[in-house]
Amino acid sequence: MLGYYLELGFRSLRRNAALTALMVIAIGFGIAASMVTYAVFRAVSGDPIPQKSSQLFTPLIDNWGPQYNTDGQPKNALSYTDATALMHARKAEHQTLLYGIDVSVSPQDVQALSFDAQGYATSADFFGMFEVPFLYGGAWRASDDDNHAAVAVISQAMNDKLFGGTNSVGHDIVLDTRTYRIVGVTQEWNPVPRFYDLFSGKAFADPAQVYVSYNRALDLQTATTGYSCGSVNDGTDWNSWLHGECVWLKVWVELAGPKQVADYRQFLTAYAALQQHEGRFQWTPNVRLYDVNAYLDVNQVVPPEASVSLLVAVSFFVICIVNTIGLLLAKFMRRSAEIAVRRALGASRIAIYCQYLVEAGTVGLAGGLLGLILTYAGMFGLGLLFKPEIARLAHVDFALIGLTLGTAVLATVVAAFYPTWRASRVQPAWQLKSN
Repeated sequence: MLGYYLELGFRSLRRNAALTALMVIAIGFGIAASMVTYAVFRAVSGDPIPQKSSQLFTPLIDNWGPQYNTDGQPKNALSYTDATALMHARKAEHQTLLYGIDVSVSPQDVQALSFDAQGYATSADFFGMFEVPFLYGGAWRASDDDNHAAVAVISQAMNDKLFGGTNSVGHDIVLDTRTYRIVGVTQEWNPVPRFYDLFSGKAFADPAQVYVSYNRALDLQTATTGYSCGSVNDGTDWNSWLHGECVWLKVWVELAGPKQVADYRQFLTAYAALQQHEGRFQWTPNVRLYDVNAYLDVNQVVPPEASVSLLVAVSFFVICIVNTIGLLLAKFMRRSAEIAVRRALGASRIAIYCQYLVEAGTVGLAGGLLGLILTYAGMFGLGLLFKPEIARLAHVDFALIGLTLGTAVLATVVAAFYPTWRASRVQPAWQLKSN
């Protein structure tokens, strides 16, 4: 019977063509608006590392005082003094620190021009903690950090640009006139949002292209691309900059369970209390320890325009569905005589329900297919509503295709319940007599 009802449903699309077209267009535009904005919202609000987000934590320590806080929150990064102290304490089995850098890359071809590349100065644990995939080679060793080795990991894109995609492990690369040995080439990797560096405003930036050893970067006095000093003195030379109170370093630790989290939080509080006792801090210890998702929430990573646009689009879709209810009611009730004949020939109300709900489903499917086309088209106009770095994140995949078609069909079937109920209540005797 389902096949028969589907056949009737597709035939009904040709009946009252204008009415059917209005429903299909309303559903198509409504579902397209919702899916386009949902694609953006999904891209910016997802868990960037779901397999480990509950095990990765970033500590924050208030080294400026409550007068510089917002809602009691410490600044979003650490000073060199605090970051170094946490790393040397080794209270976590795996830990890393990092800061953003911008370097000039000199190609091997002397005729080629140098170009700028963004990346990070970090430690060996960075790659294992964040599960960075490698195309060639791997991360440098912890001993390379200790020995301040001139080692680097580059991205696949940079490897393609400099070495034509061949295995470049063991080759040299010149960054800011300094030579580094390449130990690994990462696959395309750019978790969105970039949870480990929200401080530098790079949540939706292009992928990092190069990583160098943190200790080596400090030896070469490689400047950071992100820092905050407020009213504190940032110093006049490198040494005073390092030991000042400017915040510019991010520390991440991997903690396996609640006990380790509680112990590390207690360690942070004790450390801040010690700084207060020694006279560096003049305020009550104020520390935070956030896992990935809590850190994203605190920093309100999802752009407000994404949430507002999704709410407006869903509201528009609801209006379209309400209009569809009225159109379906008009469409079904115009066929009262047909329903009466079927009922007189022995069709049950359940059979009427099945027929007309399936028919509504075909209308929803047609609207969903139109919505899918409009969704593809809408992706090209996202730059008018969102920043380019956010607009480029939205894409149509199989999950979005399935959601578009499924939502359109389901919403139309739900909208058809009342019109179908009204159609099933038609009195056969009255209709047959009047006709």
